[in-house]
This record gives sequence, structure tokens and C-alpha cells, in this order.
Amino acid sequence: MRDSAGLLAAQCERGLFQEVFPGQGAEEQLAALLEPGRPPVTAYCGFDPTADSLHVGHLPAVAALLHFQRAGHNVVAVVGGATARLGDPSGRLRAREPLAAERVRDNARALRLCLWRLFENHRRLLWAGGPGLGRAEVLDNARWLGRRPLLGFLCGAGGRLRMGTLLSRQGCRERLRSAEGMSLAEFVYPALQAYDFLHLHRRRGCRVQLGGADQMGNIMSGYELVTKMTGTDVFGITVPLITSTTGDKLGKTAGNAVWLNRDKTSPFELYQFFVRQQDNIVEKYLKLFTFLPLEEIAHIMEMHAKEPEKWGPQKRLAAEVTKLVHGTEGLESAKRCTRALYYSSVEALEAMSDQELQELFKQAPSAELVLEPGMSVLDLCRKANAIQDGPSGYQKITDGGVSVNGIRVTNPETVLILGQHILKNGVSLLRVGKKNYYIIKWLQL
Repeated sequence: MRDSAGLLAAQCERGLFQEVFPGQGAEEQLAALLEPGRPPVTAYCGFDPTADSLHVGHLPAVAALLHFQRAGHNVVAVVGGATARLGDPSGRLRAREPLAAERVRDNARALRLCLWRLFENHRRLLWAGGPGLGRAEVLDNARWLGRRPLLGFLCGAGGRLRMGTLLSRQGCRERLRSAEGMSLAEFVYPALQAYDFLHLHRRRGCRVQLGGADQMGNIMSGYELVTKMTGTDVFGITVPLITSTTGDKLGKTAGNAVWLNRDKTSPFELYQFFVRQQDNIVEKYLKLFTFLPLEEIAHIMEMHAKEPEKWGPQKRLAAEVTKLVHGTEGLESAKRCTRALYYSSVEALEAMSDQELQELFKQAPSAELVLEPGMSVLDLCRKANAIQDGPSGYQKITDGGVSVNGIRVTNPETVLILGQHILKNGVSLLRVGKKNYYIIKWLQL
């Protein structure tokens, strides 16, 4: 069913839509354009492939697209396969390291797959169904910018953008005053992103550009170009930037990215990132990252006030985001790994795949062993090179410093038993001390 009533007001109330451009009167104009019963509007957001995965900092922009889609409007996610070659100067003190063309193409391909996965998981798992969901597209701006002759671009779009506007922006002024300065490539970046808006307006009827709060300068350039070349009223909406507890923007540059691709951040790690959020931020994140009604979020927070020890809001937040990013299987994997690591669940360990074991114990050495008759815990530890030879290794076990599959063993001569020390999936998880794990895979059982 279509969820279109009061899209703009509802998302402003959630804190997802921060600022509507071009300013005075824009909110009323856009609200009227988005009213139920009117033709669908097309909104877009760009994602530059400076890495081969999106991260948590991109989720508010993705959520904004999905809220437009839930209201019956059409959305376009644009991967910047062309603009990434230049590098967005917004909010940066120095130029980005240039990326090779092949690297950008590979990254762009990975981002397109990631975005399609998010759209599809939302449609299958978080949408109630019915005909109201708008159309979603994922495009690459290399398709049009890569074919646009420089002279033609400068004579067309370039002639409509004012130097004064570009130079007046605070980020541009700061960079021009710095010792490093600003390259021509970076300076024209806003013009190319503005052309994205113009192209999408002409080809898709796009009227709204979405972007992070640090993208207002680029949104202004797009607005200026489209209105001057077409005379159509268009709009920009900014979404919040996600920051760490120290106030740093989450992302690749800051080195604190929580990625959305499994090969960079596992479902378990993503789940735990949200489970660990503090009470003073979890309600905000429920509004930003999930599609739960505000009334339900209020109820979750009321229950949390009565039973804070259950971490109800954090667990619900983690489940909703992990489902969106990794699907039902990813969520089950995250819960399985949580039970195995924090609750010493033998059942969870037995159900874990090799991939999950490697994700959960990334630094853990692994060994393949053959079970010999009468093989003991001491033999296991020595064959896995988990303890020292001699009396000190023996004492490590007797002192309670060794566990197998979450069960502490204090007798070094304990004979290994199938089903107890060796799980049904042919794996043993050996722990020595508090943090030293070893994955044992048994052969010829």
C-alpha cells in the first residue's frame, strides 16, 4: 500500500530531511508537488565510487530514496563513475588521491550491486506489498558524462553556471586560501554533478536531488543549472551526516567506516555496531535507519525505560538495519554468531558455516587435524600450536585457561569426545586465555 500522506512533513519529523532548498517557500511548494493524487515525482541521489562498498554513513541517503519510493514516487541512485575520477572537494582540506580508471570502474560495479541489493531487500522484506511502491533505478553517470565532449559541455552547461556562485562557497574559499590550493578538476566537480541533475531532469523528469548535509553547495549548483536551462522549479533536500562519538564523520577517509558489503564488514559486525549504540542516540537512529512508524518507535522507547537491561531498542535497530543490508539470511547469521560468541551456544557453533567462522574469528589461526584414538585436550592444544611445550603449557590447562567449544577444560588428559569437543559440523573452537581463538577442522571423521 502506498505510504504517501505527508511525505515531507513525516520525514522532517523523523529527522531524515534536514533542509529543503531553495529556501523560503520551497517546503510548501515541494509539499504540494508531493501531495497524494498528483503524478509521481522522481528524486535522485549520487554515490561516488571512491571505494568498492557503501558504508553506514550512506544509509540516511539510501533511506531517503526508499521513503520517496514508499510514497509512490520514482527514485534514481546515481553511481558517479565519471565524477569519482575528479574527486568531490566538499568538506575536504586537501585533494583526494586520484583513482585509476579501472579501479573506478570496478568500484562503480560493486556500488551498483550494493544499491540493487538494498532496493531488493527493502522490497522483499520491509515493504508490506501492493502496487504503491515507486520505480527504482541504478545508473552510472559515466554513461552520459563519459560521452560528453568538453567543448560542448563548456558551451552549454558551463555557460549557465556563475563563477561568483562557485567561488563564494566557504569550502572553495578555504581551499583556495590554503597552501595546497585547489585543482581545476576539483573546481569543476560541482558543475559536473549539476549536469547530472540536468540530464536526469531531461531524461527522467527528475525534480528532487537528495544529498548529505555537506552536499548543499553541489545541490545549489544543480538547482541553478536546471532552473536556468529549463525554467522548471526543482528542489534539493539534505539528510544528516552520521558521526562517531568523537564527532568525526563516519566514512573511508576518517578510517572508521562500517561497510555494507559482507567481504568488508560481516553481518555480525554490522549487527553489533548497532547493538552497541548508546541510549542517547538509539531513538534517533531508529527514526533515521528504519521504516518503523513513529508510534511504534515511541512504544519501544517506553518499554526500554521500564526494562533498560534488555536493550530492546538497540536489538530492534540492529535487526532492522541488518535485514535491509544483508537480508534475512544475513540477520540469522549475525544472531547465530552472537549466540556462539557471547552465549557459548554449542547449537549455534554447530550451525555455523566456514564463512561465518572466518568472519567471526578473523585473526584466529586455523588447523586441519586427524582425530587419533585417545587424543587428549593437551594433544589438541599442542598440535594447534596453542600452548607452549613443557610444564607451562600443561599448567595453562590446569589453571582453567583453555576451553573447547565454550566449555572450560582443566584436565589436560581429557580425551576428545565426538559431539562434545568435536561438533557435528566437524569443527572445534579452541580458546586459550581470553582472546586467543583457534579454529580446528577435523578430517576423516
